[in-house]
Amino acid sequence: MTYLGLDLGTSSLKAVVIDADQRTIGQAAAPLSVTRPRPGWSEQAPSEWIAAAEIALADIGTGCDLSSIAGIGLSGQMHGATLLDEADRPIRPSILWNDTRAHAEAAALDADPQFRDLSANVVFPGFTAPKLVWIARHEPEVFARTSKVLLPKDYLRLWLTGEHVSDMSDAAGTAWLDVGARSWADSLLAASGMSPAQMPRLVEGTEVSGQLRPALADRLGLPTGIPVAGGGGDNAATAVGMGILKEGQAFASLGTSGVLFAANDSFRPNPASAVHTFCHAVAGRWHQMGVILAATDALDWLARITQCRPAELIAPLGELRPPGRPLFLPYLGGERTPHNDARVRGAFIGLDHTTDRDELVRAVLEGVCFAFADCRDALAATGTHLTRVTAAGGGSRSEHWLAMLATALDCIVDVPADVDVSAAFGAARLGLLAAEGAEPDAICAQPAIARSIAPNSDLKDAYITAYAGFRDAYAALKDF
Repeated sequence: MTYLGLDLGTSSLKAVVIDADQRTIGQAAAPLSVTRPRPGWSEQAPSEWIAAAEIALADIGTGCDLSSIAGIGLSGQMHGATLLDEADRPIRPSILWNDTRAHAEAAALDADPQFRDLSANVVFPGFTAPKLVWIARHEPEVFARTSKVLLPKDYLRLWLTGEHVSDMSDAAGTAWLDVGARSWADSLLAASGMSPAQMPRLVEGTEVSGQLRPALADRLGLPTGIPVAGGGGDNAATAVGMGILKEGQAFASLGTSGVLFAANDSFRPNPASAVHTFCHAVAGRWHQMGVILAATDALDWLARITQCRPAELIAPLGELRPPGRPLFLPYLGGERTPHNDARVRGAFIGLDHTTDRDELVRAVLEGVCFAFADCRDALAATGTHLTRVTAAGGGSRSEHWLAMLATALDCIVDVPADVDVSAAFGAARLGLLAAEGAEPDAICAQPAIARSIAPNSDLKDAYITAYAGFRDAYAALKDF
């Protein structure tokens, strides 16, 4: 038996096939594009997700036998608002997680105490609920036609199974879920002008959400009736793939966005810290996240400007050295943890005639690491103190960046032997768990660690000083 994981990211859809021993035997990816009609907006067409899934499945099918697949798991970018009419047709492009147009609506919802009390989180502009309030105000004809609202990966599920279903971890990022009770909160829906009938059915990430449609199975060369797992939001699925399920386990993801993720055995909300408290993709468990909106995205931005590949920018940096000038604030599209500030924008501070490209690159990498330190402090305010984290995300391929991160966090960073442990792999594990009814702790082992990177003790004081300057710079910039 084999198991398929599909991860719907922001820039690509990834597919992974694992065997019964959880060895990866096939993988493929298809690119996705993001449209930005106005500053602060970010959208994708749901039809592009389906096309990407078909491309990835056709590609992966050339290298492994899809007829042996016994379970499918899903993972995806969180918070996206995918609006469907009564015939399940998308009414408009999906508004993505990094879209900040609904900042005023988010602030209004957040001012209602029941949102933090029940959803356990600040209502961030990127969450789903404020986007629907924005739609009601600015596109009332679209709002009136909205029969169902699905998260991005759950639109893939609808294509696969014909079912309107979401899982607890992804639903926790809508601001409509009672995160402690793991159920839709009718009062939060009503406060957003929504109804329970517009919501998908909820399952745990390891439960069966539906079966693969016969017509689609025939066309894709897959067995009919394959169970499709509830799946998870991308970070919860990544945690499943990395075996981060228990108290004290954590990872730091240098992906498009940056995530400092800590697993929890109990529900431990602290919305005032701007830390996300969400359901895990495993029943009866939760997790906390500090989230920054631009991690590798900040380096990619500089790479576009300098017309270089990101790896080419990092390669000449040499040994780690004390942070200096310029200072970079990575708030290219606002920030979440700890500021919840949709209006702030990024900046280089301290440029002079001698500033060269390498110094700009070093400043970008350091600025992202200092934003992670903000997340560390926010987690500490909830009582979650990290002594080591496992590296994840594309940025973790850079030893230099990980050494910076370890020093900025004052925390050991473990590097997996397989740097491609991913949300798609976690989704495949969820597919296995749903199909076989297995226990998560027995299946979700942590990856082998290739090496551990300790903080640079010689640079500790310099990093502490530079981090204080980073925090002061935000305070000075935020009202500019």
